[in-house]
Amino acid sequence: MGSGNERLIDACAAFGWTRQQDFVAAFEGTALMLRSDATITLRQVQRWMSSRPGRPHPDACSVIEAVFGAPVEDLGFAPRRTPRHPGGHRLPGSRELTERLKPALADPARFADRDLLGLLAAEVDRAALLDVEGGPRVALPHVGAVLDALERLIPQARGPVRTDLLALGARAAEFIAWLHRDSGGPAPLTAVWHERALEWSTMAGDSPMHAYVLLRKAQAASPGDPARMGDLARAAHSGPFRLPPRPRAEALQQEARALALTGAPLHQVQELLHLAVAEVATAPSPSAPATCTGPLGEGYTLERLMVQWALCLREAGRPELAVAMYEQHLPQAAFSARDRAFFGATHAGALARAGEPDAAAAAALAVLPLVSGPRFGQALAELRRTAAVLSGHGRRTAVRRLRSELADLSPPGPRRR
Repeated sequence: MGSGNERLIDACAAFGWTRQQDFVAAFEGTALMLRSDATITLRQVQRWMSSRPGRPHPDACSVIEAVFGAPVEDLGFAPRRTPRHPGGHRLPGSRELTERLKPALADPARFADRDLLGLLAAEVDRAALLDVEGGPRVALPHVGAVLDALERLIPQARGPVRTDLLALGARAAEFIAWLHRDSGGPAPLTAVWHERALEWSTMAGDSPMHAYVLLRKAQAASPGDPARMGDLARAAHSGPFRLPPRPRAEALQQEARALALTGAPLHQVQELLHLAVAEVATAPSPSAPATCTGPLGEGYTLERLMVQWALCLREAGRPELAVAMYEQHLPQAAFSARDRAFFGATHAGALARAGEPDAAAAAALAVLPLVSGPRFGQALAELRRTAAVLSGHGRRTAVRRLRSELADLSPPGPRRR
């Protein structure tokens, strides 16, 4: 792309963007996701990549930071007139964390300690709660700020604290990858953070976390590439990096889904699912409430496995069996709003594939109130797939209403100058 603002140029190259138009496309897609009025032109990109990029408009800064998961100052742009703190970077969280971070960022080898580690971990947990309650776009700035701090602390931290910071960084990187995926961000951005999580977990010697990231990569794999999905899931549960029983069960379930997508015989899919049930049965009771920073995968329960079993049946071309299983297990399980939205959306998809258009549209419409505020991306994607399956039933009242309400949830296109 030329020379000039090397930081921005290198960041684009890390995503494999060899043309300025690639950056334009990512910017416009992220602006749509954020419902931002920020616009972009090739001329602006040329200026931002020059040796004097200045500082973009605040709306554009927000979009750029969401695209790269980094503050614009780190991308070669001029700092704000009022810096975020004396070092010029974002500080996350509570006042206590802010005050502890200031000396630690100035001298990590001296001031990065376990108390600070605990505060950073608590901030990531707070971001996870914000995600469950308000959706990924609310949580992204918080976990992004923690990662911004960790990237500055880790290189100079020493001893066991450095290892613990790497382990927390791996968990936070995996979490922000999930947030970018669920918010509809560019796929390369999710991949970059997954790779960072793998690197940090390896450096920390955190084998279970390394395997868990492989599982998350399998879950992020396209249904159009089930072989890759299956290979990643198999590596997560059978590779050299060992998972605890609950996330191991989840990896077996993900491999079963991949196998179903390849058209494998149903008995082979269900063999893996039975192995997953056995893993959950051997798992000890959680020692602490499950959060995004631990205990790893402890939120995976038999109830969740049962509704994911139904999803595997749908993928295996047996939607009538899937519907029966959803209707047996979905009403009884205590799921968060996010999970209930996703599983309710996949239930609607099973109904559509089973030839029940009115019931499918009704089930999808029942999910929409859970999705419309926080914009849970995976649930929305499933609802749109259901609407596509129902496209031949557009004269039915419920189907028409579903398509109309989904259209209302689509963000408006970017305004052009």
